[in-house]
Amino acid sequence: MKLSFSTLGCPEWTWAEILAVARDLGFDGIEIRGIMREMFPPRIKIFSDSNIEKTKNELTGSNLCIPILTSGAYMSDPSQIPLAEFEILAYAQLAQKLGVKYVRIMGENTPGPLTECDIEDLAAEYDKICEMIEPMGVTPLIETNGILASSLKMSQFMQLIKSKNCGVLWDINHTVRYFDETPEFTLRNIGKYIKHVHVKDSVKADGKIKYMLTGYGDLPIKDAVNRLNDMGYDGYFSYEWVKRWVPELEGSGIAFHTYASYMRSI
Repeated sequence: MKLSFSTLGCPEWTWAEILAVARDLGFDGIEIRGIMREMFPPRIKIFSDSNIEKTKNELTGSNLCIPILTSGAYMSDPSQIPLAEFEILAYAQLAQKLGVKYVRIMGENTPGPLTECDIEDLAAEYDKICEMIEPMGVTPLIETNGILASSLKMSQFMQLIKSKNCGVLWDINHTVRYFDETPEFTLRNIGKYIKHVHVKDSVKADGKIKYMLTGYGDLPIKDAVNRLNDMGYDGYFSYEWVKRWVPELEGSGIAFHTYASYMRSI
């Protein structure tokens, strides 16, 4: 089992702190979603042309890698398509320099569905992006959020994609909380497309989602992990502790340690 955590969970940490904790807790990778105040990786100093080789050497020396660069680009708003394409191209160019296989893109920019998007329009744009960055050796993964948090919709969506340079990022929380899916149901529909997995734990009370330390909520994480392993999944299980968006959550160090311990107990 390969474990990583998203830097979304440690918005106040420097790169040196992120690297040290990942190494000390025995993680295999670090998912990049901003570092400190900078959310756009091509502008982050450690990824500049003058520093990128040092950064790669630091990762290698710590037996770590970056499995994915997680963009905020989304395709549901036609007026935002040029910005989304620019962002994904910039992420893919950096991913190529770093040797990173994946970048994240979204259909809608919300965890759950707000509107009924036209999945044919989304698929056409996603297909275009898949083709655009394929020469760089980078694959854009479409996340299960918004209307695509429904694995039935996501299955329909993926069947429309002509490019082979495609794949799905499964956020377990989204499929369960917004569409009441079991891991068995989700994986039956989209298991063959999944290349990366976001893990977090939560409970739902009074119609609201409350994020919990791993193992303290009631998401079927063990079931999801075991079923993926049975399918031969060899990607990362990446912890997405959303502390950047919800500052009152427990401290990053506690959350990362709890996650690593829980996952290794499965």
